[in-house]
Amino acid sequence: MTYQLASIGWMLLALVLSASIGLERQIRGKSAGIRTQAIVGMTACLMMLISKYGFSDILMDGITRYDPSRVASQIVSGIGFLGAGIILTRHGAIRGLTTAATIWETAAIGMACGAGLWWLAIAGTALHFIVIALLTPLVQFILMRAHGHKVTLSVHYSPGHGVLSSLLTQVGTLGWAVSSVSTRTDSTERMSVARFTASTRQDLSKSLLVTTLSDLDGVAGVDVTEEDDE
Repeated sequence: MTYQLASIGWMLLALVLSASIGLERQIRGKSAGIRTQAIVGMTACLMMLISKYGFSDILMDGITRYDPSRVASQIVSGIGFLGAGIILTRHGAIRGLTTAATIWETAAIGMACGAGLWWLAIAGTALHFIVIALLTPLVQFILMRAHGHKVTLSVHYSPGHGVLSSLLTQVGTLGWAVSSVSTRTDSTERMSVARFTASTRQDLSKSLLVTTLSDLDGVAGVDVTEEDDE
């Protein structure tokens, strides 16, 4: 009876740790939130417990043997399909890599709980929050010093009136460099859409850039996409 109660405790620990990671993802507005992460972690723990204790009734000491690590290896292989479904590619930019990595991480935390390695599970969860809290702003600071601010804009404008030339000129006037310009026609709105990346090494306001472009004649709206792989 002792190991049954302990197993329930490991599953509850896996649920709490995994849910905390999911809560962080959900607060940031990412996919694979608290429910998904909690289920992944708890299920990985359950599979580990089945691997450890689920075959004791059919095993014979010294006669029947099995390798419990096989189930663990299948968890690692199977979780990759779920993570791959979270990664999206849009306009040549990859999104969801960090969230996909947390799915893999949550599965590992659940496996650690199922194996009874509670200290590794807690340490892994703590390190997740350290990475998110400290490394994210550090990377942003380093990239800003190396490459400056970068933002991707999608501008909806009336075609055929020189609006595109005017707005690109205005971006340069405000101190931003323009790259990766592409245009398409939105037939539903009878508008053209220009998508480009604006970057600068100066400490310039992104909101001022968006407001200035939005006020130009012929511009119907400006959408902003921050550089983010989470």
